[in-house]
Amino acid sequence: MKKLIGLLLSVTILVLCLSCEKLFNKDEDAGTLGGEQSAMGEVGVTVQSTSIEIAGVSNFSASVIALKSGISTYSGSATVKNDLIKNMVSNFPGVTIIGDKISITGMQMQQTTEGIKCITGAGAGVLVKYDSKVGDTYPLGSTGKVRTVVSKTGVDDYPYGFYKIKTIQVESNPNNLKSTAGISKITYIANHKFGLVGVKVAFEDGSDASFPVYSSVED
Repeated sequence: MKKLIGLLLSVTILVLCLSCEKLFNKDEDAGTLGGEQSAMGEVGVTVQSTSIEIAGVSNFSASVIALKSGISTYSGSATVKNDLIKNMVSNFPGVTIIGDKISITGMQMQQTTEGIKCITGAGAGVLVKYDSKVGDTYPLGSTGKVRTVVSKTGVDDYPYGFYKIKTIQVESNPNNLKSTAGISKITYIANHKFGLVGVKVAFEDGSDASFPVYSSVED
């Protein structure tokens, strides 16, 4: 009997240890990306938004100027007349603002077949993992806050150029960053084939603005 009790106790402890290890690994995995290098992170790939001005933003364009150890470095520019958005992007290192002209150098992202992760700035952390489920969270840098998966359609219902595609949407509260007064949340919209396909900015006055994002390549 003692041997049986000892065996059951050992099995119970082993199960608890494995469960704890799985939990800790899950938390750690939430902030890391696996998968293969995405074609969208290769040198020379360009990213643009619509040519139509949206909420005072126009002429957005960026390109990958370097790729090292899976990290893509971007250089880009945009015309931004909206002071709230201008203040928000001022959080990123490498940003230069002259009047309504904004340029950025040295912005780093990791793009794999599993998802997208921002490497630089106060908002560093995973933006999306394509296989996530609604309610999943990703740590937002070292702020103690998280980004949360709020939608995963599973059907082709999101308009994207000439297509309709499936999307996963991840919501972030920017209030932990500096200079984000007037902005209540940011939603990243992504697709496993096209990467980041849109960014929606919600303002505290109840209005919002959605910016489509187009990459010159796809996975």
